[in-house]
Amino acid sequence: MTRPIKMTSHSELTRYEKIPVVVFEESMDASKEIAHTIASNIREKQTQGKNCVLGLATGSSPIKVYAELVRLHKEEGLSFQNVITFNLDEYYPMKPDALQSYVFFMNQHLFDHVDIQPVNVHIPDGTIPIEQVYEYCEKYEALIEEHGGLDIQLLGIGRTGHIGFNEPGSTINGATRMVTLDHLTKKDAASDFFGEEHVPRHAITMGVGTIMKARKIFLMAWGESKSHIIQRTVEGSPSEQVPATFLQSHPNTVFYIDTAAAEKLTRYATPWKVGNCDWDKDLIRKAVIHLSLSCDKPILKLTENDYIENDLADLIHEQGPAYDINIDVFNQMQHTITGWPGGKPNADDSRRPERAEPAKKRVIVFSPHPDDDVISMGGTVIRLTDQGHDIHIAYQTSGNIAVFDEDVIDYAEFVCDYHNAFSMEQGKANQMFEDILNQLKNKKPGEIDSPEVRKIKGMIRRVEARSACRYIGIPDSNIHHLDMPFYETGLIKKNPIGHEDVGIIRELLEKVKPHIVYAAGDLSDPHGTHRVCLDAIFKALQQIKSEDWAQDCWLWLYRGAWQEWDLHDIEKAVPLSPDELIRKKRAIFKHQSQKDRPLFPGADSREFWERAEQRNKHTAAQYDQLGLAEYEAMEAFKRFDY
Repeated sequence: MTRPIKMTSHSELTRYEKIPVVVFEESMDASKEIAHTIASNIREKQTQGKNCVLGLATGSSPIKVYAELVRLHKEEGLSFQNVITFNLDEYYPMKPDALQSYVFFMNQHLFDHVDIQPVNVHIPDGTIPIEQVYEYCEKYEALIEEHGGLDIQLLGIGRTGHIGFNEPGSTINGATRMVTLDHLTKKDAASDFFGEEHVPRHAITMGVGTIMKARKIFLMAWGESKSHIIQRTVEGSPSEQVPATFLQSHPNTVFYIDTAAAEKLTRYATPWKVGNCDWDKDLIRKAVIHLSLSCDKPILKLTENDYIENDLADLIHEQGPAYDINIDVFNQMQHTITGWPGGKPNADDSRRPERAEPAKKRVIVFSPHPDDDVISMGGTVIRLTDQGHDIHIAYQTSGNIAVFDEDVIDYAEFVCDYHNAFSMEQGKANQMFEDILNQLKNKKPGEIDSPEVRKIKGMIRRVEARSACRYIGIPDSNIHHLDMPFYETGLIKKNPIGHEDVGIIRELLEKVKPHIVYAAGDLSDPHGTHRVCLDAIFKALQQIKSEDWAQDCWLWLYRGAWQEWDLHDIEKAVPLSPDELIRKKRAIFKHQSQKDRPLFPGADSREFWERAEQRNKHTAAQYDQLGLAEYEAMEAFKRFDY
């Protein structure tokens, strides 16, 4: 993401921001800079014969920082002999060897891989008796002071604006203490515990006051899902309801964020408010759509005064008059709408989002999980199928961790009863059922399923996916279960993608030779699977882009399961009739194991069919608000040039 600002000073550009923010294209680059700053501090202290005292965080945000610190230790000789660490928090109660414990997390990502002395590692104890917690917290505070205070404190940020486990309502002078977790925090943690009901109600956390005593604070935030709370924290007023806003008064705090997390900051969301802009086509469209929605007026009714009163006088001066700008942007948005997502045969396609030829196209829809296809673009798949295109659905992962244990019992019991009813291998069927029942009965929350249970869960997802495809009209021969290996850990945490993952994608592409590829671009998926799956597709396409067929293959990104495209990003909008929306919902309903209560709902508590319906209707309503045709619902896509 580049800043379309002309010769504007940094202070002017960031005048809405009350905390220094450094924005990176990729989180890896930001993580490396943080790690190298920490390493420099450690080495400087070593030359002085002093200890370096670090406050450490857990969660997904610091993982790449720790990976780089481990690399610096192994490859560049960075020693941790003089490092003393204090972790922010820990669930309570929590055993240190539990998969969800922060002791386990820190050992896995950092401590087991460097030469830090165990006596110098401090993590709040989740096993101490409840009556001793208050005294323990006082000692934790005293121990930090005894070591001279924190030189650097690492922080992530929750979507409620909590730092550590300082939930909304925390005060700026709060100390280390036991807290009750906010319901949103518990919901966000549900994935790690395989269900919200297993998340502890309490935690021990450093207080905001403890954090504020650190000499330097580095806060990290990655991804679109953090953009709203980053904007509120950086540009809003200090409030106990958003504890991270207290960092505005800290003298040496820096936020390290990626471009996705920065997208709601004024300098990115509405850059015309902080300086003169380089008005290219995309920025003009973004500004006019924003103006139309802000003024609650159709594009063609916007006046010169509307532009001037909303910080867009510069746009009128350079690109005006307003009428011409309105007409141009209106036409751009009009041309994104198509009832022919595979291209309209024998039509002038110069202003259509998709090519007219060939009239019947080969299409691959990549679906990270076995239901993302119908949730995010089910209506478009129905339209493509009805219009006679050769549609292939490729399910990239098994989705097996998202199946409830009770569903496994139901299916296993059915198999057992089936065999008994027809006197077929009764002994084996009964034994299988008993074995699975015992495994699940004795399984602890978060414990990895056995290979047998994982296989059954994967089979459940396969049956549901095939049922949805058949309902739409896609033949079994065009359904591809890729079962990419990176996913098959049995845990929320997945392996990095490898050559085998990319090879599986490449093999299917070379087999089908599609004219169109659809892939999931909603990177707010809380488990990161969508991002990894998209990366594998990018890598595979890069490897084969020189082939003749690949040079004429277009890649469209869809959203819907976790977020939707902003209007200015949309390049293809497929309108759905009321009947088509009903057909889409029925296809989603085929995924029974994900209905009523998804195992991992993320930040959105709505069922997936509700999210899909409401987001599709909202997109259509926004098109209507811009003054375009009124439709029941719309699915939106953005083209990606690889």
